[in-house]
Amino acid sequence: MLTLICRHFIARYRAYFAVFVTLFLALIPRATPIPQGEHLAHIIAKDFITIHTRNTPTTYYEGRQGPTGFEYELMHRFADYLGVSLNLNASHHPESVLPAVRGQGDLGAAALPLLPDSPSIHYTRSIIQMQPLVVYRRGLNGINEPKNLVGLELGTLSEAGTSQALLALQSDYPSLSWKESHELEVAELLARVENGTLDAAIIFDHQFRLNRLFFPNVERGFFLGEPLSLAWAVPSGRGLGLLEAANQFLQELQENGTLEQLVSRYFGHDDYLEYVGTRTFLAHLDERLPTYTELFKKAARDTGFDWKLLAAVGYQESHWDPDAVSPTGVRGLMMLTNPTASEMGVADRTNPAQSIDGGARYLRSIKDRLPESIVGNDRLYMAMAAYNVGLGHLYDARKITEMRGGNPDSWQDVRAALPLLQQREWHSQTRHGYARGGEPVIYVRNIRRYYEMIEYVERSRQQFFQLEQTLVSDEPLLLFDIIPPVE
Repeated sequence: MLTLICRHFIARYRAYFAVFVTLFLALIPRATPIPQGEHLAHIIAKDFITIHTRNTPTTYYEGRQGPTGFEYELMHRFADYLGVSLNLNASHHPESVLPAVRGQGDLGAAALPLLPDSPSIHYTRSIIQMQPLVVYRRGLNGINEPKNLVGLELGTLSEAGTSQALLALQSDYPSLSWKESHELEVAELLARVENGTLDAAIIFDHQFRLNRLFFPNVERGFFLGEPLSLAWAVPSGRGLGLLEAANQFLQELQENGTLEQLVSRYFGHDDYLEYVGTRTFLAHLDERLPTYTELFKKAARDTGFDWKLLAAVGYQESHWDPDAVSPTGVRGLMMLTNPTASEMGVADRTNPAQSIDGGARYLRSIKDRLPESIVGNDRLYMAMAAYNVGLGHLYDARKITEMRGGNPDSWQDVRAALPLLQQREWHSQTRHGYARGGEPVIYVRNIRRYYEMIEYVERSRQQFFQLEQTLVSDEPLLLFDIIPPVE
């Protein structure tokens, strides 16, 4: 509460506060060095903070609904934390950020590695760990240890932190050589691996996880060297107030779980990709989903669901195949049974428009019939489970949950009870008896994964659409500085 009051005071009386801070600091005896806040006071007085960044998926880019990106979300929250506006300069490459911070900026937030020997720069506490990773073009076999890099057309980015791992490796392999670019970004580097201009590249693991959907011919290799810390940079010599404020802000995000949520949102998709199969999912996403996107959106408008959720249900049911048929005779894109189709007024289950509309309305009807005590995502997940296993079996699982001392309104507790419907000890005590209760658990988990992937791709594609229309230079070496062997 006190923090909120202080922020409100600062936001309303910034100019007065800046003068007060300056006068207060001037009155402090200087017998020993005391952290000063002239820089922070200046930011509050001018009512904005200038942050130097890069236009990349891991930092900042313009999405369909406005600015986005992992570090952008942190920057925006930090500006709010200070009670000032955010002024971005996103025209940088890695090597130009620190000079800008030293010269005229307030803060650098551009996937910067924490390098303690950077002159006139203070770094914040670590935000995330960045692990250098070797990636290589599909078809090059045996790229699984450092010695395999010798003789390859190898590239990385200048001043991004990855070249340090290569320099350390060169002491063991003097014949190692590579190319560094200060003009490219990670996606462009991966594009050159994809098309064969480079054999391999050194980037960070989280960057590969974010980009790999768009480069299916680039394989994960092996980790190289030790992780580096991603941090923010502030100029030294102007007091420690801004640095201390940034550290306090980042610590609070870590302690309240917000930082972990953002990391998971932006970089936590690798397990989903491995589960689905990157190329298969991308193929279906490109070749099948566009045919039905407008149908999913119309059904979403009619039923109040997110269209991407309905699309995820459709993918789980049929992989967006309107002619799909199960061994039990369930058919169509949303895999409706005959009774369900009749209940929803669907005359032709193989008609995509009818199937999507009927499936969406059926899911809505299930969700509406659940007890009012089930709310939020618990209600949605239980509705999806019932779509798969039937409402009666879901109610039986809720009963078992109560018998076991759990909360029947919690999906987490009901999820644990559903597989027990396969055991006579439990299903004999229920109204509807045996069910393959493990299936709806997997069903809901898969839909959540597909939904996150569709949402992720929709968000991230905006950053990469220009890659398909950008020709790689006929003289790619002009974009690189060659680091020669040392032997």
